[in-house]
Amino acid sequence: MVFDATGNPQSILVLGGTSEIGLAICARYLRNAAANVVLACLPGDPGRDDAVAAMQAAGARSVRVIDFDALDTAGHPAMIEDAFSAGDIDVAIVAFGMDADAEELWHNQAKAVAVASINYTAAVSVGVLLAGKLSAQGSGQIIAMSSVAGERVRRTNFVYGSTKAGLDGFYLGLSDALRDDGVRVLVIRPGQVRTRFSAHVKEAPLTVDKEDVAELAVAAAARGKEIVWAPGAFRYVMMALRHVPRAIFRRLPI
Repeated sequence: MVFDATGNPQSILVLGGTSEIGLAICARYLRNAAANVVLACLPGDPGRDDAVAAMQAAGARSVRVIDFDALDTAGHPAMIEDAFSAGDIDVAIVAFGMDADAEELWHNQAKAVAVASINYTAAVSVGVLLAGKLSAQGSGQIIAMSSVAGERVRRTNFVYGSTKAGLDGFYLGLSDALRDDGVRVLVIRPGQVRTRFSAHVKEAPLTVDKEDVAELAVAAAARGKEIVWAPGAFRYVMMALRHVPRAIFRRLPI
């Protein structure tokens, strides 16, 4: 058994170890019970020390930092081995990502490729590796950060949205593939969240705090859910938008 007798994780891996949402989800788990935390961070990330301090303050039993460069897919197997080197991982949170000015992205080949490589290719890379490890354990939970931007890709941020559409589809497929192995996968589809990541854009309707996303994530994972929207109302907004004809959809101010 890896989770404790009350269903709380004893070990949590955050891929994107300085992600505000990833850390908020980890902190929400730590409110229930102490756990060992592994933060997989970009080498030289100035937020590493603050992330460690935040997890210690949240009640982590221990906090270990390992190097993780999303673009170095050849180095991902060794990174995952390092993450699991102290024992099983109960919850793995895939919370890294990149965005940039939406109009610049589709004019700048290098930046578009970087966003696609980090948000999709790297997410697939670590997802395959996590699947192998958790399947061998016979248990575990993956929480993957998607976005409502990927449900129906819109003109205003179609490069970023397309990368999230790919991530979303991969982790939903992974959920189906792993069910018989005792491993669960939860895809979280938030709208705008108040973090550094979204600080450069105007606040949209239904914007939430990272703590709101964390509450939804932990509750949904406990119930064995595969998809959750943040806030929950976005489920119905996107349900309606999926059926809007393209000729009308492209004119919507979203």
